[in-house]
Amino acid sequence: MTAPAALILFAHGARDPDWALPMHQVRAALLARAPDTRVELAFLEFMTPELVPCVEGLVAEGVRHIAVVPLFIAQGGHLKRDLPLLLEQLRARHPGLRLDLSPPVGEAPAVVAAMADYALGQLPAQARS
Repeated sequence: MTAPAALILFAHGARDPDWALPMHQVRAALLARAPDTRVELAFLEFMTPELVPCVEGLVAEGVRHIAVVPLFIAQGGHLKRDLPLLLEQLRARHPGLRLDLSPPVGEAPAVVAAMADYALGQLPAQARS
């Protein structure tokens, strides 16, 4: 039997609760496509749950493999320094836990293409040729 697995969508967080609406939409879209998949949202700051309590809760439920998907446009200090440090601490605390870190979603070729398509769509049709 495969060990229980989960996805954590990891975002920065903001003081304005409306900021997180797109992240909730991504989670809902994932659950619509894969309803049996465990998908959680976690934030670096300002919003809850933060990453460490989110992972701790999943581990307490028996999850042994977690894929962390940063909902960031690109890598900056948080993804280069803060997140790897948090993951290192969690791995040390839970040696049997597999924690995989994906590149930020904004660097995925399909997402880059979607953003370019969206931006291009903002021009009048006659200006796109």
